[in-house]
Amino acid sequence: MTEVVEKKRERIARRQVDKFDARRTELAIATLHTLADLGYARTSLREIAQNSEFSHGVLHYYFADKRDLVTEAVRQYEAVCVTRYDEVVARAETPAQLRDEFTTMFFATLDADAPLHRLWYDLRNQSLFDETFRSDVLEIDERREAMIWRVVSRYAELADTAPSLSSAAAYVLMDGIFQRALLYTLSGMPDAVAQLAEELPGLFDRIVAQR
Repeated sequence: MTEVVEKKRERIARRQVDKFDARRTELAIATLHTLADLGYARTSLREIAQNSEFSHGVLHYYFADKRDLVTEAVRQYEAVCVTRYDEVVARAETPAQLRDEFTTMFFATLDADAPLHRLWYDLRNQSLFDETFRSDVLEIDERREAMIWRVVSRYAELADTAPSLSSAAAYVLMDGIFQRALLYTLSGMPDAVAQLAEELPGLFDRIVAQR
């Protein structure tokens, strides 16, 4: 009898934890655009509450501080982002198709989600100063690197060759272009963005071994 009661308590406790986690996720996603607009340095839980439909008390109940909320929001957004190129990889039948569709999507997401990408880079920069961010940032960065490596590996496979760079190096190159393009986008410099879009396809042949 005691064992049955204990198992029931455990199930109830798990459900409560699941509900709490689900609510955290919901709140993080709902406040994501507010966070992206304000940026890390300019936010507090109270300011986020003032710019969203949720009270300060509700946010404070589910998140210890703004670091906790920002990290969770970015984590939820990046969980979707790291799969954005998977369809392109799956349907590509030639190296050129993969390269061109990747390039199109690469720059399209800049136009669609520039403030959200800005929030990610803001969080990554903060981790250089605040070590409490680092484990989360490294985890997200590893997933982003794996996303790029799936593209690079498939491109090399379709080209009947192999990558000439490590996963880390390939990611740094792609991420550097993306961050620079983001800066140009936010600065209202479309010609500079267009120049990078013209140059990105040529990078593919630099990161795979020549036959």
